[in-house]
Amino acid sequence: MSIISRFKKRLPVVGASPAPAEESSPSPSVNEAARPAMPVSERGDQDAAQFISDVVKAHPITLFMKGSPNQPQCGFSANAAAILLGYGHPIKHVNVLIDPEVRQGIKDFSSWPTIPQIYVGGEFLGGSDILAQMHQAGELGEIIEAAVGASGQ
Repeated sequence: MSIISRFKKRLPVVGASPAPAEESSPSPSVNEAARPAMPVSERGDQDAAQFISDVVKAHPITLFMKGSPNQPQCGFSANAAAILLGYGHPIKHVNVLIDPEVRQGIKDFSSWPTIPQIYVGGEFLGGSDILAQMHQAGELGEIIEAAVGASGQ
């Protein structure tokens, strides 16, 4: 069958009734097939506040952000991730965009209205602007080294 006849076979005829559907399993639409799977929250069914508390305690450097360090979804999150990664220690990040309860829960947990939020050694440092100020002043490196040293990681 030629290419032209294959296309003509697929084109609708104006005024004609639709062709009967084939009896095969339905295929996903173009939009469904092209859409990547949405990431699943690592929280599972755990209470958001308890999850946040556990993550902050378990990791010397934790970044609650929009997206991931490799694919940040906002400029402030990108800036915070770049600063923290520059110190050469592993950071735990939590993508708040995939879990609305964690997104609101982190704001309640810290009483801080914006994201990203940075925790070092279990203590809340602030957002991207405060992190940048601490980095420029040379304070952040000392705090990170103390937290990483205390954790043994």
